[in-house]
Amino acid sequence: MTKLKQITGNIASPKGFTADATHAELKFQKLDLGMILSQVPAAVAGVFTTNKVAAAPVILDKEVVAGGLAQAIITNSAIANAVTGEAGMNNARKTQRLLADKFGLLPGHVAVCSTGVIGRQLPMDKIALGISKLSAENGHAAGFAQAILTTDLVEKEVAYQVELGGQTITVAGVCKGSGMIHPNMATMLAFITTDANIAQPLLQATLSEVIETTFNQITVDGDTSTNDTVLVLANGMAGNAELVADSEDYLTFKSVLATVCQTMAKQIAADGEGATKLIEVTVTGAPDELTARMIAKHIVGSSLVKTAIFGADPNWGRVISAIGQVAPFEVPDIELTIQNDLVLLHSTAVDFDQAELSEKLKEKNVVIEADLNQGDKTGTAWGCDLTYKYVEINALYHS
Repeated sequence: MTKLKQITGNIASPKGFTADATHAELKFQKLDLGMILSQVPAAVAGVFTTNKVAAAPVILDKEVVAGGLAQAIITNSAIANAVTGEAGMNNARKTQRLLADKFGLLPGHVAVCSTGVIGRQLPMDKIALGISKLSAENGHAAGFAQAILTTDLVEKEVAYQVELGGQTITVAGVCKGSGMIHPNMATMLAFITTDANIAQPLLQATLSEVIETTFNQITVDGDTSTNDTVLVLANGMAGNAELVADSEDYLTFKSVLATVCQTMAKQIAADGEGATKLIEVTVTGAPDELTARMIAKHIVGSSLVKTAIFGADPNWGRVISAIGQVAPFEVPDIELTIQNDLVLLHSTAVDFDQAELSEKLKEKNVVIEADLNQGDKTGTAWGCDLTYKYVEINALYHS
């Protein structure tokens, strides 16, 4: 398989894409309105929240994805436009029309996303003024990553290139997410652009598959948002031959897309509200991948495990308890390592240096590996520790 190359770039790095961001006064000073624009209509794929209280933009974007083509994405932060009734739906459609009119697009080719406080209506005068400031020629592409943030502390971007059929294709991603993270999917928005040539049905199938082992394997606090959205635009401007399912070029593209999604998923987990550590849990020796992924995600989502990691407490009993809560079979032969230290063998405690392991648990990245010895399948999940700061942020969040 062709080697992937990570590049320094942003969401506008693939051929034919531009992006811009502006301050629409939804926030006090920071950028809060962003746009991604393709020179030509692009195949569009999307995966959305499973929360039954879906925000107006989610409902609208499902329509856009069903149409198969999109040429732009417009996103605001600060206000989620969720639980806003008919007025909220009308405002989402008006936002769609405003951007379409400005750039000469079909309204149905514009996806709309929002993130922020639930229950507030969008101030459409400010949205309209903000859209009027956006530019396709002189856009502030790097600012898009900032414009979509809420409680995030860092911007989250990634870009990769690979050669397909003699042509260099680029896949770039940008996302936001910090709290209310428990995919299917998370309180997250993720946008991916690519200049690869791929038909919409295959793009949708590929995204839906990749999501399961990337964004759907992160958790911060166990809550699923009303606005979760992942959108991919593929405009075909790299000039490669259309990708065919199961071909070598297609499998390479799928690998790049999975890498972009996994990188962003880990960035979100590491930037969880109040987090000080990224936790990675890998479960091996499972009879099937779903079981491995389910157990890994339950471990990383356990409040007891998360608080132990925050306190650098090598309390492996919390990990075993988490496994036993969700394993669909008896697990009498578990091997458990934490930060590469073996703490359990054949489901029996072994001697280890607790003080030394406690020091290792103070590191920024914590790795837990559990071998169930019940098969040959593997699953990985990512999350973060649970801190005093998380409580503080969410006790005060309503802005």
